[in-house]
Amino acid sequence: MGKYLNPGNTAFQYDINSKIYVDKTGLIRYTNDVLKTAKRYVCVSRPRRFGKSFAADMLMAYYCRGCDSHTQFDNLKIAGDESYEKHLNKYNVIYFDVSQIIKKDVDAKTGIEDFTADIADQIEEQYPDTVFKKRTPISMLEKIYEETGTGFVFVIDEWDCPFRERKNDSESQELYLQFLKDLLRNHEYVFLVYMTGILPIKKYGTHSALNMFTEISMTNASPLQEYMGFTEDEVMDLCEKHGKPYGKIKKWYDGYKVNGLSIYNPNSVICSMLSGEVRFKGYWTDTETYDALKIYIDTNTYGVQDILGDLLHNKSVKVDTSKFTNDMTTFESYHDVLTLLIHLGYLTYDKKTKKAKIPNYEIREQFVDTIGGMGLGNVDRAFKSSKELLAATYAGDCRKVESILEKIHEEETSIIQYNNENSLAFVIRIAYNAAKDFYSIKAEVPAGKGFADLTFFPIADIAAHPPMVIELKAEGAEGGAMKQILEKNYGNVLPGYHGDVILVGIHYNDFTKAHTCEIRRDMKE
Repeated sequence: MGKYLNPGNTAFQYDINSKIYVDKTGLIRYTNDVLKTAKRYVCVSRPRRFGKSFAADMLMAYYCRGCDSHTQFDNLKIAGDESYEKHLNKYNVIYFDVSQIIKKDVDAKTGIEDFTADIADQIEEQYPDTVFKKRTPISMLEKIYEETGTGFVFVIDEWDCPFRERKNDSESQELYLQFLKDLLRNHEYVFLVYMTGILPIKKYGTHSALNMFTEISMTNASPLQEYMGFTEDEVMDLCEKHGKPYGKIKKWYDGYKVNGLSIYNPNSVICSMLSGEVRFKGYWTDTETYDALKIYIDTNTYGVQDILGDLLHNKSVKVDTSKFTNDMTTFESYHDVLTLLIHLGYLTYDKKTKKAKIPNYEIREQFVDTIGGMGLGNVDRAFKSSKELLAATYAGDCRKVESILEKIHEEETSIIQYNNENSLAFVIRIAYNAAKDFYSIKAEVPAGKGFADLTFFPIADIAAHPPMVIELKAEGAEGGAMKQILEKNYGNVLPGYHGDVILVGIHYNDFTKAHTCEIRRDMKE
């Protein structure tokens, strides 16, 4: 076994040893169908933490010669397919993670030279009786295929790394694409290529340098949509096994629509299932960098800020994804910026309607956190009275709180449309932005007998900044918010805490266009 040539099945064993493993081996049925056909080139792009490396581990374990993977696959879905035994552990596998070859501090020329030298060494080690006239990977692979008839399955992870890590280095990018083209295209030794990354294949004009690939992406996932994330049935099954509320999981981590199928963020679902407490947070965004989101919003590239308000309030925006060149620097319109955010996972795209939207509460929370204090035109004005609003809440001045909210609503009618409590929650998060200096603000945290809409946990100086609970009602009878706080005992947000808790009920009546607020201080003995 080698690092690149026939790496074995250990990585997949670690995957299935995990506390939560969801069987996605149905993907192998598809790759078996295209193996040794004109459609044998497959590129699957999806956001970070959506299971790309798990798929790579699985394919390596299934196809790799020199190991026996029966014990891993015999009880999984693929074992029931007629192609299962035909291809199991029958091929040479070449695997490489491009992020380990070409990095921010390693250009394509250096990385490729080191890689080709290493793969040549491994070929010689595993084929000591073969005489190679040329010590280049292409000639060596051709020689092995001629002598043995055994072809190669290529599994390439993080294929798009040069376009993310070296996004302004066009020379490295073009050299890298030429390397892949030379290695993979029109060679009989290539039985299958499964390539995965975040971005689809780089285009120059309307063409791709690797146009032999079938591309599966967040804008067109057919026919592999069920393998792009967790399906509803899979998540419902996990919720039942782990005692988690399916409705809350759906609200937080669902919302990605790929070719009509609803999928969930796998990493976030798994983290939520394994959490010892019933709480919801942005697990995926904890692992992401927000540089792209901040840059494109903050610079208002092609008027992206003007679209943000509609997106933040569950509206869909028409997006033409066809002209995106699949890199992180070439933009000609807001359509290109939004298409990048779709591939990064910040937006979801409906292929049928050609519209994009924010997929779920997890991503909505990240947008709210990101735009705070960035100066976003219309949105920014909603921050201006934040300190005044927090002071009025501490003072229990309901009329002042109502007045500030009314002012925000009047000024931001293009942004603030309370069509549901999610929209109202967004406004309140923006309005209370100053509280982020003193609190960790969490949505839908277990409290008492339910889940409070917004809970403010003190970061320090709890005497000056006591815990706060805010319950929101966008419709219904006035006073319903405070009634719910009291009936469900939301004040018990900090077990063992003795002291003041500020309880805030905020209601917006769409008929009268008026806000009403009720504030109480409860003393926890």
